[in-house]
Amino acid sequence: MRRRRRGRRWGADAAALVIAVVVAFPLYWMVLSAFKPAGEVESTRPRPWTLAPSLDSFRRVFGQQDFGRYFVNSLVVAVSVVVVSALIAFLAATAVTRFRFRFRTTLLVMFLIAQMVPVEALTIPLFFLMRDAGQLNTLGSLILPHIAFSLPFAIWMLRGFVRAVPEAIEEAAALDGASRAAFLWRILFPLVLPGLVATSVFSFISTWNDFLFAKSFIISDTSQSTLPMALLVFFKPDENDWGGIMAASTVMTVPVLVFFVLVQRRLVSGLGGAVKD
Repeated sequence: MRRRRRGRRWGADAAALVIAVVVAFPLYWMVLSAFKPAGEVESTRPRPWTLAPSLDSFRRVFGQQDFGRYFVNSLVVAVSVVVVSALIAFLAATAVTRFRFRFRTTLLVMFLIAQMVPVEALTIPLFFLMRDAGQLNTLGSLILPHIAFSLPFAIWMLRGFVRAVPEAIEEAAALDGASRAAFLWRILFPLVLPGLVATSVFSFISTWNDFLFAKSFIISDTSQSTLPMALLVFFKPDENDWGGIMAASTVMTVPVLVFFVLVQRRLVSGLGGAVKD
């Protein structure tokens, strides 16, 4: 029995290692290509290593005009979406879990249906909506749609966390003289914080990597563009600058990794449902 358990454990570890290598290889190749000199990047015989690392690709990336502005724009949009969507989702999840009102089930079903609609099908209607609202060529045209698309998933996920908090805690807080607002922000909010972190990661990644909305809503004012739009500079009609593309992609990946490092502990507990009685 012990040998069988060890064999299964070794098999599971080997399978996990293979999956990890397969998943991580594209990221490794992107970073490697960013540090390769131009001759090795364009070589017909690519090698999974380089003996002459170079920073030329990064120099071309940071030498692009307004690259810093694009980075700040992406950061403003992503942070705004994360903060606003987390706040609204927390309040909405509390409302649909703790209160009983008409059409509550219908509202939850609508949230679920909203997740099933592909983003591409709504891009054109959203374009006309942003045009009529005068939001084209502004960061608001990127923030508002991403908040709307992040909320259904966040509300559904936070609903489980709010439900996992026993009502006895709320009753005990009321007996101690705590108001509903005090219970909401001082007791309930810290308990569902792991769930908020998990939903925030989803919102941050989808917003940071967005290209469709940035391409559709930022038409003429390039000062409002985000980092994914900056990649278009390296796509040329005659020959693409693959070193610059990989270097820019690497730079775009760094904030996501930093965000993961900052929230990884709460993220694990959030995905595992850390709220306990």
